[in-house]
Amino acid sequence: MSISPRTPRTGLGLIRFRAVSAATAKYLSLILAAICTLLPMVAILFASFKPAAEYAKTGALTPPSNWLNLDNFVKAFVEGDMLSGFVNTAIVLAVSLVGTIFIGSMAAYALDRFQFRGKGLVFALFLIATLVPSVTTQVATFQLINGLGLFDTKGALILLFMGTDIIAIYLFLQFMASIPISLDEAAMIDGANRWTVYWRIILPLLKPAIATVVIIKGIAVYNEFYMPYLYLPSEGMVSTTLFNFKSATNTQWEVIAAGTLLVIIPSLIAFLLLQKWIYRGLIAGAVK
Repeated sequence: MSISPRTPRTGLGLIRFRAVSAATAKYLSLILAAICTLLPMVAILFASFKPAAEYAKTGALTPPSNWLNLDNFVKAFVEGDMLSGFVNTAIVLAVSLVGTIFIGSMAAYALDRFQFRGKGLVFALFLIATLVPSVTTQVATFQLINGLGLFDTKGALILLFMGTDIIAIYLFLQFMASIPISLDEAAMIDGANRWTVYWRIILPLLKPAIATVVIIKGIAVYNEFYMPYLYLPSEGMVSTTLFNFKSATNTQWEVIAAGTLLVIIPSLIAFLLLQKWIYRGLIAGAVK
């Protein structure tokens, strides 16, 4: 009988211990993840300010002796022709985003609003397309691009970026399901056709989804290396210009590190400024 008064205190202490342990484990895991994420960035930052001789003699996490040494940045920007890479990337990015928005939203509008035979098959094919690794279809894709006469042109990249975004269609479908069909019916009673309904009603209501697609797709296109390297070898993109400083006999890692920072800065700024749209768009689409 003398043990019973201590039992609630023991239970409360056990609960507090579990809460503290869970919080400690959570913050330790977050700190570990942050360290694993930041260490490569710190190594790139240090390397970008080091001359070739200092880079060869010091460790990756050794700070540079001169933080005002900008020779690597100048060399990466000028000799790597990064200005041309930024221009080419901006052109491909802008056209691809516009095409992705219109193709994805119109496909979602047709799948959500129209009833036709094979609709379930179309959804199944979209799902299968997301499961097939893109590497397995590269031979057929290259033959198709070459047959169309688009190899080594920006049109090849634009066509591939516009036609391979199934995620955008699914994202538009999520938002489309939250738009009442009564809006379509009311507009059509007033004399609007299907195109007018899409252009005047559906598309403006898809602004959150469009913002999310623009951010996700924009970052993906900006960071893409494989397709520009394969399909546009004669013109540099932001992601491929730094490859000019790598060779079989000599690789200028300090210059590549400086160029990497120049490439990362625009996407990092864009992500920090617009990240709320990513989370808001994805969460709103999932809830609706």
